[in-house]
Amino acid sequence: MLKFILRRTLLMIPQLILLSIIIFMLAKMMPGDALTGAFQGNPDVSLEQLEKLREKAGLNDPWYQQYGRWLGNAVQGDFGKSYVHQQKVTSLLAGKVENTVLLSFFTLLVTYLIALPLGIIAGRFTDSWADKAIVTYNYFAFATPLFVFALLMMFFFSFVLGWLPYGSSVDIKLQSGTWEYFVSRAKHLILPVLSGSLLATFSTIQYLRNDIIDQKLKDYVKTARAKGVPESKVYTRHILRNSLLPIAAFLGFEITGLIGGSVFIESIFSYPGLGYLFIQSISTRDFTVVTALVMISGTAVIVGTMLSDIILSIVDPRIRIE
Repeated sequence: MLKFILRRTLLMIPQLILLSIIIFMLAKMMPGDALTGAFQGNPDVSLEQLEKLREKAGLNDPWYQQYGRWLGNAVQGDFGKSYVHQQKVTSLLAGKVENTVLLSFFTLLVTYLIALPLGIIAGRFTDSWADKAIVTYNYFAFATPLFVFALLMMFFFSFVLGWLPYGSSVDIKLQSGTWEYFVSRAKHLILPVLSGSLLATFSTIQYLRNDIIDQKLKDYVKTARAKGVPESKVYTRHILRNSLLPIAAFLGFEITGLIGGSVFIESIFSYPGLGYLFIQSISTRDFTVVTALVMISGTAVIVGTMLSDIILSIVDPRIRIE
């Protein structure tokens, strides 16, 4: 097992290098450069001054020299300077990572808390009224666009009922570390988390329901029933154990999907995380921030895939690389 994890980790190195080359080249192909968003249209900066700044920042060097500098600094955690925000990209991201991690963690937690019981009920009591109600909910979750559902949630719970706040991650008037500050952060999380998780349950529910229905027809289940094993133990000790393992294996993919999906949720609720910063950086043409965020997102996908492979290898040792 240790050998497989080591091989899978080493395999990430060429993937990350290839990813960095693609991201850097795509960034270079885009119109403008790192200084464009900060100084374009500024009457106080002449074209000659802008050209001197480009020369000083090394933006006129050949692409491979720029890539070498960028990659060397990125490995050390330095993604350059944001000329729009006038601060280092690393410092800019540091204040947003916590919000995105909190949002993604609670969205994933609530998604599984809802999806697992519903998937188990639908699979065990097939064609019952509960199964039909869950399948109907699943179709609704699958067909509803995220931004429409999130806007409806915001309108109903914030504007109509006034129960929950929207926008920002905390009341800026509160002092950090106080109980009121903690409660405010929790309240600001509820709407984004519910909006994301209530629609993200459909794949887990559908997969779990179908797998339980398939497992019920397997020979080992028939044998257990023939031996007189109580029905509750047939489900808990045989069917659910086999049906839940593949879902655990997809945990890595779920994490990376949530980080990518946070772009929409954070933009809709003006939640100050990495996704909201990504949209702002695109609109202001802040190249260094966009490049850093795409690199971080791509790295998260590669790491998530590795985690899924490792979990799958634990679940089914036959897939381990020999």
